[in-house]
Amino acid sequence: MKYGYARVSTIHQDLQVQIEQLERENCDKIFSEKFTGTSKKRPKFQKLLGMLQEGDTLVVTKLDRFARSTQDALEIIQDLFNRNIKVHVLNMGIIENTPTGRLIFTIFSAFAEFERDMIVERTQEGKMIAKQNPDFREGRPRKFSRQQINHALSLLENHSYKQVEGMTGISVSTLVRAKKRFIAEKITE
Repeated sequence: MKYGYARVSTIHQDLQVQIEQLERENCDKIFSEKFTGTSKKRPKFQKLLGMLQEGDTLVVTKLDRFARSTQDALEIIQDLFNRNIKVHVLNMGIIENTPTGRLIFTIFSAFAEFERDMIVERTQEGKMIAKQNPDFREGRPRKFSRQQINHALSLLENHSYKQVEGMTGISVSTLVRAKKRFIAEKITE
């Protein structure tokens, strides 16, 4: 049988492109999951590996969908080769259980791991540079400015939370949190 495996790293990413590629390869069964590749805990992938039998083929769209590191990739591929299971990485081709096939696979795995590491390094460098800015705030940007929140809090003196929400567009829950913060700041002064 021909089994396909598709994976994305976050719940916000889409599996559809990979699944369509695997369908075009005529995979009999496709496993997919949204799980970071840096984790060994990929339950559907582990289930798939356990199901594969001699003569089966495992198809993945790219090498980085297959393993979390070069060492992990080599261990998985060796296990599959020992069980006479073929591996087809669509952007590389069929990985053959020959000295040349294993060498090429090892080199490509090392490059995939290197690329992943470089992305992480560039992301960390970008964060360090951004943190030098005194206005830097990690996470989602605030929807309302401090001035807008203060204005809404002043409106609460004469209006209900619902009325202030209607006037400013600031939700009741945000107003409640802001008021609690305001009171806490007053107490610590």
